[in-house]
Amino acid sequence: MTKEYPPYIYGGAGVHIKNLSEHISKYIDVEVRCFGDQNFETKNLKIKGYGEWKEIAELEKHSSVLRVLSTGLMISNENPNCSVVHTHTWYASFPGFLIKMLYNVPLVVTCHSLEPLRPWKADQIGRGYNLSLWVEKNVIENADRVIAVSQEMKNDILKHFNIEEKKVVVIHNGVDIEKWKKVTTKKALEKYGVNGKYVLFVGRTTKQKGIETLLEAAKFINATVVIVTAGADTKEYFEEIKNKSESIKNVKFIGKMLTEEETIEFYSNASVFVCPSIYEPFGIINLEAMACKTPVVASYVGGIKEIIVDGETGFYVEPQKPMELAKMVNIILENPELARKMGENGRNRVVEKFSWDNIAKKTIELYKEIAH
Repeated sequence: MTKEYPPYIYGGAGVHIKNLSEHISKYIDVEVRCFGDQNFETKNLKIKGYGEWKEIAELEKHSSVLRVLSTGLMISNENPNCSVVHTHTWYASFPGFLIKMLYNVPLVVTCHSLEPLRPWKADQIGRGYNLSLWVEKNVIENADRVIAVSQEMKNDILKHFNIEEKKVVVIHNGVDIEKWKKVTTKKALEKYGVNGKYVLFVGRTTKQKGIETLLEAAKFINATVVIVTAGADTKEYFEEIKNKSESIKNVKFIGKMLTEEETIEFYSNASVFVCPSIYEPFGIINLEAMACKTPVVASYVGGIKEIIVDGETGFYVEPQKPMELAKMVNIILENPELARKMGENGRNRVVEKFSWDNIAKKTIELYKEIAH
């Protein structure tokens, strides 16, 4: 169960769920229930979208959170007749919890982030944030298994929630290594007017991604900085980032998420990929960049610590340190042979450690442990 599924994807969790469901369906039947109007089926994989419960969704007070929960009620109203229910993010964990209670189905929860570690959301959704905290706490503490996408995430789960350690399992995110690989085409760059040497950021328009740090660093980076961003927490924050970006001479702002093909072109032709996150439970974008042989400079936070090998596939920097970020980016920009070696090392690491087929098999083994 998920809030995001194609064609409605705006973050790493959606990418994760799409790939995981497709690879698991090579071995067992999978039904994905999601927010939206999707309704299609392929071999062993059924996708069904659900809308809001109209009467609840139209209520004005705390409407954004109530709309989310109303969709959850619609999803859980139908008996799934399944062996295991697997939910992702607090948005979709609510219906998963209800299905466990109503139909006695074992529950698996994958944590892509944790609400207690994102306090800035209180400024965005008001008291609705308290409701998201409550939902997440109850779901995690009552799950049969919890998947953490990194060891750092597992540590945070055990710190913030009352759950036995044996119930929390680390299974990393992955990347489709056949799809995400270096290309030489530049149609997308031409489409968006990107020329010459550039540094790339791809991610949601949210404070946790550290875009403001990157904008400060951009003033000292010796190349164009291309910011590809959408999926904003609020319209106001998107406009703030857009306006700041457009005020800096060497920043190119692309305020939309690109297609996979376009994104692969942008990764492949970038001199450096940057991930200046303040909070990042895993950071699938780093895997995508590495798969395309692009060196990465990223914050030393969360699950990113388990992806990059400092000095071999890129560099770590402390979060919210724009001058340090600019310095490490410039080192790679000024050393083409270093950049090439880091790119090769990054691709090799992704192939060895983060293929989706291996992740799917690990997930199925976990299902077998708890299925009735």
